[in-house]
Formats: sequence, structure tokens, C-alpha cells
Amino acid sequence: MTSTVGRSLELYYIDGRPDGMLTAELFNWTGHVLMAPRTQIAEALARPEASYAGVYLLIGEQEGELRAYVGEGEDISARIRSHDVRKEWWTSAVLITAAANKLNKAHVRYLEARLIAEARAIGRVPLDNGTSPVPAALSEADVAKMEAFLENLFIVLPAVRVDMFIRRTRPATRTSTPDIVLPASTIADAMAPNPRFVLETRKHGLRASAVLQDGEFIVEAGSIARGSWVGPASHNYADLHAELIRSGVLSPEGDHRRFAEDYAFRSPSAAAAAVNGRPSNGQVEWKTDPGGFTYRDWEQSQLQASRGSQP
Repeated sequence: MTSTVGRSLELYYIDGRPDGMLTAELFNWTGHVLMAPRTQIAEALARPEASYAGVYLLIGEQEGELRAYVGEGEDISARIRSHDVRKEWWTSAVLITAAANKLNKAHVRYLEARLIAEARAIGRVPLDNGTSPVPAALSEADVAKMEAFLENLFIVLPAVRVDMFIRRTRPATRTSTPDIVLPASTIADAMAPNPRFVLETRKHGLRASAVLQDGEFIVEAGSIARGSWVGPASHNYADLHAELIRSGVLSPEGDHRRFAEDYAFRSPSAAAAAVNGRPSNGQVEWKTDPGGFTYRDWEQSQLQASRGSQP
């Protein structure tokens, strides 16, 4: 059995401002990440690591939609200077290099191809890249090194506010469908540490099930959601709903949409909003199945149980 191992991440705000340039490094990793807003790109490209071989991300919006570009170069600064002129939509850049300029051209071509493939597979942010390059041919040992490099990079990027590589889909947690109603059980069963939750809006024909797993609220594949977003267009969850449709997580099902895969949400309310197509209070709309207790009641029971178990 494997266990989760903690990692130590160091963030350094170069000019002391949380919205300015920053670097990120993991303990015992040779990789180096520099993030800079476009307003400070000249200062960023003047830094020594900007002339190293590496990959980079340009991130911004185009016509109100998130957009990103993945590139590589033996001298990142030269490549970004050319894109600074030709691409007007990006607002921040992420430079990814290695200590002592240890990445070579084949390494960065491999990393670029893998990042593009991963971003497109996840589908959270459309790419401005016109092609999907094939990873450069590397030795077996170098492939292992670059995959390990990527594994660490995917830990670092969310810490610098880049979440386009976070995979929210999960392996199926069960084989039955949400339409099957489980038999009644005891309060103790409903208040167990890992119950199944159900959200049902009969008026609109919606029914979804979810489970808590490793701290994530996972809506299960087969759950039925509203066909379109009917809440305020400016709400944060409107963007989430659109992202789920764009990435294929919410697939057409008559007048509704069906979760094509299990999907991990950050909160019960985010999950409820995706199902209802509007802002929702997941604390009260999700209920244990069996039992019918709200998520809020279940959560309170867990807090009380944990307090009672303290010495």
C-alpha cells in the first residue's frame, strides 16, 4: 500500500508583492519556475534563467475566454520576445527551466509536446498552439527523467496560480447508476465517514450522486445535470459550467446533460451549481443516501465525532 508523502515548496516574491514576479522551487528538484505579469516581462527576461533552455507558458484571455500557449526554446527570452510582438492576448508568462541550464533541446521539445498533449486532454483552457508536436525521441533513461520532471512541475504550477493541468476527472467509483435508490438504513449508516450523497431536483428532472474521496467531492458519472446555465452570467460557477461542457465532462442527454466521467469539485456548492445550472448551496442540497440528512448535518456529525475521539 502506498502512502502520500508531503512535499516542501518554496515561493519567493521577487519584488515583495503577491501579484508581481515570483519563483517556485521544490526541495530536491532541479526545476525552476518563474512567473511574471506581462507588465514586468522586461525585468523577467533580464534574469539569467530566462536565457536558459526550457519551456514556457503564455496565459491570458481572448474574446472573454481563457487561453494559453505552450512553447520551448534553447533561449526562452528570445522566443518570448518574438511572441510579445505577435501575440497580444497574453497577460502573464511562466518560464520553466532547470538549475545550471541542464535541459537540452531534445529535453525541452519533449516537455513541450507532453504539456500540449496534457493540456488538450484535460481541456480546461484552450491552447493557441496550432499543432500537437510529437515528443522528441529520447533514451529510456531521459524519458524517465523528463516524466519525473513533469510530475514535479504539475505540483508547482498550481502554487503559482496555473491550474490548467489539474485533472479533475477521476476513475469511476461505482458501476451502478444514480437512478438506483438504495434501501433505507440506520442513522449510523447515513452518518458514516464516507456516505454517498444525492442531489435531486424533480421539477427539472435532475438527479446526481457524489462521494467524498481523499478530500474531494466527486460527482459520479451518469449523474443528470441541467442542460444549460440559467444563473447570473457573471457568476464564477458560470465559467465552471462552461468549462465542463467544453471539456466534454457534461455531455448532451436530451434536454439535460449527463456527467460522462466522475469529476472532482472543490466544494459541495460548486458541484451543486454544476448540476443545477445556477448558484446553489451544496451544504443543504446534497443529502445522504440513505438517510436524507443534509451535507451540513453530516459534516457536523463528523466534527462532533472527531472532538469526542480526542484524548
